[in-house]
Parts: sequence; structure tokens; C-alpha cells
Amino acid sequence: MRVALFVLGLYTAARLVRGAPVLMWPLTALWCWAAWRAVQPPVSPAHPAIEEAREQAPVEPVLALLYECLDGRPGVHLSTVLAHLQERGQGVGWTVSDLRARLEALGIPVRPKLKVNGVPTRGVHRDDLPPCLSPRESGVSPSLVDAP
Repeated sequence: MRVALFVLGLYTAARLVRGAPVLMWPLTALWCWAAWRAVQPPVSPAHPAIEEAREQAPVEPVLALLYECLDGRPGVHLSTVLAHLQERGQGVGWTVSDLRARLEALGIPVRPKLKVNGVPTRGVHRDDLPPCLSPRESGVSPSLVDAP
């Protein structure tokens, strides 16, 4: 469907330009403006929770939670981490996008296609995480991850 609409748009644009070549100048200016906007860095954070997560959630409890969710596996999907949080009564009302934004704000890399049990989706890989003390050694509880 998208391809058909794209081809139809190209066909329509070609017919317009052939019928009125003067339209090529505004179309070129529009194309340049769109290309310039595409390479500009965003002015504000991509997600409103990013700044809040940086200020309120320490990284150590989050890492402890992620290592707990990994449970010896090489990676874990964000949906699994979110379900684990919600079982503990935290992250209620969050989506996977909210969790991803909070993790990225803390500097924890999220892979867009992490394959666990043959299913590729967003997740965190063990190799991307810095070493973490176990919750007993660090004296912090993973329950501190709950941000507003």
C-alpha cells in the first residue's frame, strides 16, 4: 500500500513538473529544507522522562534490576524488564518506550533488534552493560528504579 502511494506521488509530481517546469524551483527548495531538517540534532529531549530519569534514578539500582532480569542469559527484552517492574508495583502505566527512554537517559544502551528465544525486539545485551555489584554487596535495592 505504501509503495503504491509513493509511486502514485512520484507520478503526480512528474506530471506536474512536466506541465509546469516552474514548479521545479519550489520543489527543490522544499527538498533542501527537508534534508537540512533531517540532519539537525533535536533541540529538546526526545522524551519528557529523559531529564527526570537523569536527575532521580541512580544507575546502580537499574543495573542490579537488569542483571536480575538477565538471569544468566545474554540479553533481555524491554517488555520482560517492564513486566518484572510491574510485578513489583513499579512502572505502572509505563510503556516499553517510556522504559527505553529512561534507560537511554541513564546511559544504558538499548539495542533495537535483540534476539532472545528467536524473537527480535528492543532489548539490553549483557555485553553492553557495565559491571554491577550484586544488590547485597551494593546495599541498594532494585526497587529504587521507580521514577515518577
